[in-house]
Amino acid sequence: MRGPARSGIVLLGLVMITTAVAQDSFDDQIRPVPQPQAAPPVMPAPAVTPEPAPGGGNAQPVTDPGGSAGGQGPDFSRVAALESRDYGVAATAALHTGPMHGPTPTSIPGGQVISTEALYGMMQQNPNGFLLLDVLGSGQYLPQAQAAAPAAAPGSFSDQTQQEFGQYLSQTTGGNKATPLVLYCQSTQCWMSYNAALRAVNLGYTRVLWYRGGLEAWQAAGLPVQSAGY
Repeated sequence: MRGPARSGIVLLGLVMITTAVAQDSFDDQIRPVPQPQAAPPVMPAPAVTPEPAPGGGNAQPVTDPGGSAGGQGPDFSRVAALESRDYGVAATAALHTGPMHGPTPTSIPGGQVISTEALYGMMQQNPNGFLLLDVLGSGQYLPQAQAAAPAAAPGSFSDQTQQEFGQYLSQTTGGNKATPLVLYCQSTQCWMSYNAALRAVNLGYTRVLWYRGGLEAWQAAGLPVQSAGY
């Protein structure tokens, strides 16, 4: 076979290979989402409807004034100061290129910070209504979390990581950019989820929630984690 027909087949083959490679780094890490386990009820959390702040400014943290019923269950008061600690680091709309372990800002352009209490409330009310992404890759993760550690990479919003992350999110959310995305890593001194959250914002997702307290705050509140190989 020669001429245009052969060229078309070669081109189609290259497109299929490129698409497969782009999906591997995220898709290979997807675990089945664990079924939510029964937990003590909480007061209703407010509806989470974050929108990018006007002019690229910083949105205010999402909080939940309620608590666990009857004094039972998670102790959110233990982590309030921990996860809101201010290190005096300015928020930036650029991907972090330095060490991934270090003090982080208290806000993120185009997204919102979500507290442990508010995230727990979301899990109780509508566990299938949002996408929870673990950007740490430590082998311990929050219930319902899916792995997305590659999204933490520094670089640019037009690099290969961005393209792969965009394809992964599009597949996982069904192309719905209003799907709430919750991203977390280790603690308030971890930039990995900050980078991933900025990538999601720049991909056009309108409800990006950065769980700044991360795995450390979750465990400090007495909440369970699960283990699995990444």
